[in-house]
Amino acid sequence: MNQTPTTKTAFITGITGQDGSYLAEFLLAKGYHVHGLIRRASTFNTHRIDHLYRDPHEPGARLHLHYGDLTDSSRLVSLLSEIAPDEVYHLAAQSHVRVSFDEPEFTANTTGVGTVRLLEAIRMIGLDVRFYQASSSEMFGATPPPQDELTPFHPRSPYGVSKVFGYWTARNYREAYGLFAVNGILFNHESPRRGETFVTRKIARAAARIALGLEQHVYLGNLDAVRDWGFAPEYVEGMWAMLQTGEPADYVLATGTAYTVEDFARLSFAHVGLDWTRHVRFDERYLRPTEVDALIGDPSKAARELGWRPRTFTPELTRIMVDAELSHLQGPTAEVAPFPGPGFEDRSIAG
Repeated sequence: MNQTPTTKTAFITGITGQDGSYLAEFLLAKGYHVHGLIRRASTFNTHRIDHLYRDPHEPGARLHLHYGDLTDSSRLVSLLSEIAPDEVYHLAAQSHVRVSFDEPEFTANTTGVGTVRLLEAIRMIGLDVRFYQASSSEMFGATPPPQDELTPFHPRSPYGVSKVFGYWTARNYREAYGLFAVNGILFNHESPRRGETFVTRKIARAAARIALGLEQHVYLGNLDAVRDWGFAPEYVEGMWAMLQTGEPADYVLATGTAYTVEDFARLSFAHVGLDWTRHVRFDERYLRPTEVDALIGDPSKAARELGWRPRTFTPELTRIMVDAELSHLQGPTAEVAPFPGPGFEDRSIAG
């Protein structure tokens, strides 16, 4: 692959998602060669990374995409053997919590067992690699906040249960086989690249469209749910930092602040001069069979050991997301928000 001796290679599952696209940008900016796993589909689903892609025939191309699936063990083995990455970031999942109640088996097979397939492929070929497992605050579920690395899990959805399975799988491969495997327990992190069915993007999009007279109402479920919302580009910096330490460990990334869904709606609509109560409607179809009342993270360990701290909090996040929607609706050349540039301290980190 015409690499210099100091060039690192990363393999990202879920590269076409919100986090995968920001992580690919971040790693490419650091000089990495980046390989991404994408699912074969009849239509292109790479819009989040199209601005990064260069024809692989061009000299200097460092982003490479490969068809594959987390349900196909043999493909994972062959790809990892061929690429031989230094770092693996496992981000792919069926990640919509409400949908996981409708598709529990699919969620378990991809989000849960898919982690086993990937780690077992690494073990089988004897790959010397550092592995990042995308764990989730949804694993805490009903456990009262604040939640940190020692908080007991009590998941309240098939998604949360599947993420707990993946978390303990990574821990087991670390302890049983000496694999450098870490769990990043990330609390809610959003951006203009979030999928349109996720509540934050749904609210931001509705606020912009209603402000421009394109619609009148948005339908939401539980407005009282409390969440710890941060900005996704900052969280991928933390993912990378976890793999640069001397010893593998697990880390919570969060802002430590609490806002309700109602707060997010109020702030988003206020940014465009609207009263949210005139436009938000309740729809019980968006309620979960088992709700998670409050997720608020304690990122003290990440600050202490990684030097990672959040810089963007919910009020500013709502403005970023609504402005991106307005830009998209008002200008055909508008792009999704780019990575905001260096902000995380790039340094060697002692374990």
